[in-house]
Order: sequence, then structure tokens, then C-alpha cells
Amino acid sequence: MSLFKKIFGSINPSSEEDTANDFNKFSPDNDAPIDEQFIYNFKKNGGKFLYCENETEVKDHFENILEENDWFESEALCYEHELFPILEENKIIHHKPKNPAFLLANCETLIADEGSILFSSKQIKQNKPNELPTNIIIIATTSQIIRTKSDGLSVIKKKYIKDYPTNITTIKYFEKVEEEDFTQYGSSAKNLYLLLLEDQ
Repeated sequence: MSLFKKIFGSINPSSEEDTANDFNKFSPDNDAPIDEQFIYNFKKNGGKFLYCENETEVKDHFENILEENDWFESEALCYEHELFPILEENKIIHHKPKNPAFLLANCETLIADEGSILFSSKQIKQNKPNELPTNIIIIATTSQIIRTKSDGLSVIKKKYIKDYPTNITTIKYFEKVEEEDFTQYGSSAKNLYLLLLEDQ
């Protein structure tokens, strides 16, 4: 049984206090596996995490996000052709959007030790993070979780022998903090949903 099924597969939802205790156990200080570290750090950064066992659940969660935010029949920024069908099924305009409500994208990797998401020009073209919509929906797989940013760069190097991507960047902060510290200088907080598909 996968970690995600153990954590999220329970029929009876646990209390917030129990969940908090679980995530304290998954703290990187406890040498937890990388998938546990990623969940802990991603949620700590303010990301919204939705585990999906199959493609049907990806579509269901996506539609729930649209409903929650009233994004049906809106516009979205999306550069990846394989994601166009899920937008078109929900009447989301993606061709030259004038005022996109959100970005829909895949990513290169999910970085466990900082709970961040690594992108390249394959997903976001030459846009800087602050040029992207505030709302982002990412579809990724459990096999994309790696330990560090340098591991992520190694994955990109192996993946793209030719046509090496540019604009390699991470997004780490998923909610606006009341008092920004120097580590967040120049970063823009994003309202980010991660649909994580089990593929291991």
C-alpha cells in the first residue's frame, strides 16, 4: 500500500489535530522518506494537495476546483497540448487568453526538501513566476518527487538530451504571509493546487 493511500485512503477523516501530529512525524528532521517530506513541506508552504489514484479522480478533483472557485467557462493559461482536452471538456478558453483565471500545467519535478515545484520553459515558456496567474493548478505524478533541487536539475539533464529547456525555476510559496522575511524577497505567493496522481 502506498504512503498516499495510508494517509488519504481512510474512510473516516481524521481530525486536524491528528493530521498535524502525522505531519510532525513526517518532518524532515525525522529522516522520513522523500514522499512524506514533500507532503509535509508542501503543506507547510501553504499548498493545497489532492491525491488521485487514477485519471478519473484527476478529472473529478479538477472539476471540484473549478466549482469551488467559479472558474467554469473562464479562461486559463496553458502551454501543454496534452492538457488542452481537460480544459475543453469544461469549456475553459485557453487559446490566447486575455484574462486567465488560472494556469494549468505539469511540472518537471516535485522537490521534497523544500516542498517546492520545479518548472521549465516546457510548462511556463519564458514567464517569470510573478508574471503567471496567482491561481495555479498542477498535475503531477508520485514518481516526480525527488529529494533536492540539484536532483531535479539532474532529472532535467537526463530527460532532455536535445532541446534542453530554459527558464528553470521553482515556486515555493503558496500563501501570502503576514510578515515577509528575507527568504521570500522577490517571490510572489501563488494559490496553488497540486493534483498528484499515483503512478508507482
